[in-house]
Amino acid sequence: MLKIAYDPIYSHPLPEGHRFPMLKYELIPGQLLYEGVIGRNNLFSPGLLEENIITRTHDENYWHRLRDLTLSPKEQRRTGFPLSAQLVEREIRIAKGTIDGCRYAFDDGVAFNVAGGTHHAGSNWGEGFCLLNDQAIAANYLLDNKLSKSILIIDLDVHQGNGTAEIFENESRVFTFSMHGANNFPYRKEQSDLDIPLKDGVSDGEFLDILKTTLPRLIEQHKPDFIFYLSGVDILATDKLGKLVLSKDACKARDQFVFEQCIKHDVPVQVSMGGGYSPQIKDIVEAHCNTFKAAIDLYF
Repeated sequence: MLKIAYDPIYSHPLPEGHRFPMLKYELIPGQLLYEGVIGRNNLFSPGLLEENIITRTHDENYWHRLRDLTLSPKEQRRTGFPLSAQLVEREIRIAKGTIDGCRYAFDDGVAFNVAGGTHHAGSNWGEGFCLLNDQAIAANYLLDNKLSKSILIIDLDVHQGNGTAEIFENESRVFTFSMHGANNFPYRKEQSDLDIPLKDGVSDGEFLDILKTTLPRLIEQHKPDFIFYLSGVDILATDKLGKLVLSKDACKARDQFVFEQCIKHDVPVQVSMGGGYSPQIKDIVEAHCNTFKAAIDLYF
């Protein structure tokens, strides 16, 4: 059974007119349930993380100031969210959901988090709607508990996974791969193990050709025993922040190809949703739901 981390706290209240589409986090599971793609038993609510697990990935001083709500106004603006205790709890539960998803993925081949993909959070900063880096925290958890020896992070969000790259810049057991818009946020990029910057206007065929040339080679060369997949849907032509012009069909084909490679090489995969900023929230929700459907079609 596909296990999916979700809690109502994921859909955090924001000031009216805020540009982040927080509503998607309740609409995605709602739509999947409405269509009968999943049942209630597919969903699980993650708990809280111990602080030592967080500070294994994030600087202790940064974490304490985040926890105690004492980030400076400049640091808060950099995150894009008004800081609150509920927001911090949300981030902790999302990270715990990704860790729990790893355990389910070992059993079922794949597991999801309705939120997560918070790849702009570095070791000592939050940025771009990301405060704690869920997949980085989970990757370190797997390494520390000897559940994995070689990890591949596949980041196909339209924005570079700068925080993830910085966190693992000196960690040879984690290979970071980011395929993103060259002229997009963050404007100061970090160095992933493999970065593929895409020019503005890349469309279906070119994007999929690059992915199909690159990903099998990475898996064969680095032989990961666990994969994290960040499946942002801000690559869509409708996205107001993306600068690429992919169709929903291509976005789903992307997901299918990633899952097919994981299955071919018998590597479990945990999936976090990442970004999506199309003006019509139905476009965001449909594209995210297609990722779940692709996994269910191939695994179950």
